[in-house]
Amino acid sequence: MSSDRAPSRQMLIDHLLDTRIAGAVATSRENNLDHYRELAAGNRYYWLGLELDPRWSDEAAVLELMSERCGVIADPEHRSGQDTIDPELTVDALDRAAAALRRAAAGGHRVLVATGHPGGLLGVHLATAAALRAAGCEVMSITPGLYADDGRALQIGDVAMVLRGAALVHTHSPTPMTAVLDAMEREGRALPQLVVADHGWAGCAAQRGVETVGYADCNDPALFCGEADGTLQVAVPLDDHVSPEYYDPMTAYLLAAAGLTQR
Repeated sequence: MSSDRAPSRQMLIDHLLDTRIAGAVATSRENNLDHYRELAAGNRYYWLGLELDPRWSDEAAVLELMSERCGVIADPEHRSGQDTIDPELTVDALDRAAAALRRAAAGGHRVLVATGHPGGLLGVHLATAAALRAAGCEVMSITPGLYADDGRALQIGDVAMVLRGAALVHTHSPTPMTAVLDAMEREGRALPQLVVADHGWAGCAAQRGVETVGYADCNDPALFCGEADGTLQVAVPLDDHVSPEYYDPMTAYLLAAAGLTQR
């Protein structure tokens, strides 16, 4: 599919299924259930910087939520093999995310964009940051020289991420966002009014009270729990590690729905 024009809803759904961003995704049922179990058991690594409601200590409740909001198979007896993401839920969440972007653009809001998944989602975030800047938002810079998660926080094209050695880091840790927001507060800077991110970058920002749109895979239930708790504004379900160019039509749809590009 060409990414020059934003696809229709049905065209995007077909593309999500074809590229396995949704539908029969690569993440296994075993991996999903293992992560749901760890989150329910209180393993903070899987909370992605959020403070979750006690109801999520019930693994069955987590599975039920992930079926409702992500589209994984609802049957608790399905313990192995294939699992799924419902592309209709992905596009519904993109529409909610677009509404948040549209509000930010209309208000010229302060925005911070970040990723813990630069190998897959960097292009999505780069395009989003550029579109918000072009629409009049203040896309915020981070303080130089911050270190977190055994690396250095930096920005490429207005997107914050972690560099470790010579490699951009895949991280679920909330520590980098904590360092960024703490530095802003120390310097007397206002915090962002909107964060667009994923993983711990998103969870930490939402927990700090910032309106947050976050992307999450079906094995990362915390952001969906945070959305259900009202802490996170939007959690978008998708496979977060397919070939980067596959996300281009999705990004075009998002920005067009937000009124930041022309369909």
